[in-house]
Amino acid sequence: MPGRVIGTELPLGYPGTIARNPDNIIMNRLVKEDSANVGYGKPVVLNGDNTYSAFGADNTAAQFGGVAIREVKMATNYYNQNDVEYLPGQQCDVLERGSIVVKCPKGTPTAGGKVYIRTAANETYPGSTVGDFEAEEDAGKTIALTGVVWATGRIDADKCCELLIKERV
Repeated sequence: MPGRVIGTELPLGYPGTIARNPDNIIMNRLVKEDSANVGYGKPVVLNGDNTYSAFGADNTAAQFGGVAIREVKMATNYYNQNDVEYLPGQQCDVLERGSIVVKCPKGTPTAGGKVYIRTAANETYPGSTVGDFEAEEDAGKTIALTGVVWATGRIDADKCCELLIKERV
């Protein structure tokens, strides 16, 4: 058949894109005024005042509130139109249960494998930053999430893969 390429694998999508529709729970809350910007496909903290904050170095696995989803929204960076974030004081949509595409800059995800969030920089691996999801432990610099696993072992050329939040916080 013309136009078909055998052996080519399509990318999984952009970070923050919902991966599968059934069983998704999405909530909308404000980003707390003192929070850092929340990027698509990044972890958030659910605060006691019904707001979200960007997941940072001082947060724990118990504070994980979900993953910011990709919405149609004006870009905040003129030079990189795919670099869109929720800003403090804005409404933020977060997947609290379900499947979502995220970046995994360190490690190779395995189906049902542990998911870690980076909480401290690693000078020997500059490609990973605080708040990144990762597939391998980095002692003292990552924390393991409970109720969250890698949905498949697939990772594309852009380091995107599918994360499954099985339990709602």
